[in-house]
Parts: sequence; C-alpha cells; structure tokens
Amino acid sequence: MFLTEGTGKIWVNGEDLHKYLKRDSLTMLVRQPLEATRTETKYDIKATVKGGGTSGQAGALRLGIARAILLQDESQKKVLKAGGFLTRDPREKERKKYGQPGRRKKFQFSKR
Repeated sequence: MFLTEGTGKIWVNGEDLHKYLKRDSLTMLVRQPLEATRTETKYDIKATVKGGGTSGQAGALRLGIARAILLQDESQKKVLKAGGFLTRDPREKERKKYGQPGRRKKFQFSKR
C-alpha cells in the first residue's frame, strides 16, 4: 500500500477502485477511514490485494488505509480508533476435523 500526497484517487491492483470492487457498498467501506479523518482529497492510494473474496479484500483495504493514515498523521489515532478502523476482523476459516468429511459436516448416520 502506497499513500502519497495527491487528489484522492485510489487504485487497486492497477485498476480504479470502482472498477475493481464493482459494488458501491464496498467502495464506501474502503473510503470510510478517509471520510472519518476528512482526508478524501488529500492522498492518492495505490494498493495490491490478493486472496479471499471482494468483500474480504475491501475490509483489508480499509484496515490498510487506516494504518497508512496513522503512519502519516499520528494525531488521527483517536478518530480512527473510535470508528473501529484499526481493528482487524478476527474470523478465520475453521479447520477440517479428522474422521469427518469437512469442517462441520458429519458422515450420514445409518441405522442398518
């Protein structure tokens, strides 16, 4: 993630943010830290994401942008922390259990 002084443009994997995420709700999610700190037009952002789905990537972008703003301007920490932008989503994929076909699925019970 590269945060530079600019006009407020965001590129993700070489594409414009709206073109990459395709959903307005996800682009709003990514822009939340910028709106909270009132720096929408102050920085240009170039980011690279991979893995997961578009929703997970949007959440990762939001966290990365918030952390990058914090590195640029330490005085924004109170605003970012109050908005919950500095907290990582702790949910992870559950592991497959032995003796079962998947993470939650059980083998079908047969009486006979």
